[in-house]
Amino acid sequence: MTAIHRGRRLAGWLALGLAMAMALGGPARAQSTPLVVEAALDREVVAPLLAAFRAAHPEIRLDFRDRSTLEVDARVAAGEPAPDVVISSAMPWQMARVNEGYARRLDSPAARRWPAWAKWRDEVFGFTFEPIVMAYRLDLSRHMVPPQTHADLHRLLTTEPARLAGRVTTYSPLESGVGYTLFQQDARYTPRFWDLVAGMGRVDARLEASTRAMLEGLSEGRYWLGYNLLGSYAMVWAQDHPEVIVQVPQDYSLVMMRMAFIHRDAPHPQAAEAFVDFLLGREGQRVLAGQTPLFSVRPDIVGPYTAQRLRDQVGERLYPIPLNASLLAFVDPQRRDAFLARWRREFRRDD
Repeated sequence: MTAIHRGRRLAGWLALGLAMAMALGGPARAQSTPLVVEAALDREVVAPLLAAFRAAHPEIRLDFRDRSTLEVDARVAAGEPAPDVVISSAMPWQMARVNEGYARRLDSPAARRWPAWAKWRDEVFGFTFEPIVMAYRLDLSRHMVPPQTHADLHRLLTTEPARLAGRVTTYSPLESGVGYTLFQQDARYTPRFWDLVAGMGRVDARLEASTRAMLEGLSEGRYWLGYNLLGSYAMVWAQDHPEVIVQVPQDYSLVMMRMAFIHRDAPHPQAAEAFVDFLLGREGQRVLAGQTPLFSVRPDIVGPYTAQRLRDQVGERLYPIPLNASLLAFVDPQRRDAFLARWRREFRRDD
């Protein structure tokens, strides 16, 4: 057999092997590592970050599952199989799961350098810095001065009950983990918090399970005013819906962090570590700061959405929800039941 014939036969075998590999899914697909992320994080908002991770790690096949905070929490314990990474804005629930031993410690340079105020035991990390806002429909400004502070909101609920009847919306603390957390924090900082709850009840405020539901109601004209929305979602929405105005409260603004941890039983721990490292790393934080309104945490990042820029704009009126063991008290069953019982009582107050 001549060298030419041998070369042709070898090329033929290679072509056949390649065709068979393609039929079976291809060598790249066979070698890729799956990564399952259970997240309470809107895919539309986080899309630039996910795209950047896929570009940086083509060897990892990312399966990002967007759910509610309470659904995410339920899947942490359910397992079978466990997710690789868990992300949620319901900070007390995340802290409770980590405290129960569901998190795997991340020992990496990025984790060690992460700010102490935004992590706990190198097991769970707050990687965003999101203000909590009010939002209103332009229709509101034709009838009354839009609120800029919590006191302004209370005044409107008290003086404009007829016009606002059924047109105010906020989180349901029973259906949303993040909603419950925000009300718990409000009770710390607003002296007249329970009067505010009573005022919302007086105008028959509509309780929703998500910021998206509140924003849809504002755009559709069902609602005029929304309270305690996630600023990241609201800012993205307002870009395409000019009828919705976002207002960062001027007396104080709570700040929430998305918390991420690697599940202790992660089926693909190396891929999980790569993902969390990307969230904490310079490239991931740069995407957060420049392409999403999730606001980056790292002080060495420059962009329109950074924690430092938000502090420069709002000053000392930013109140980040602390990422520490104090969050565990919020999910204590007796404390939660007592808080929700009073919330229902005040919401129904008629005076």
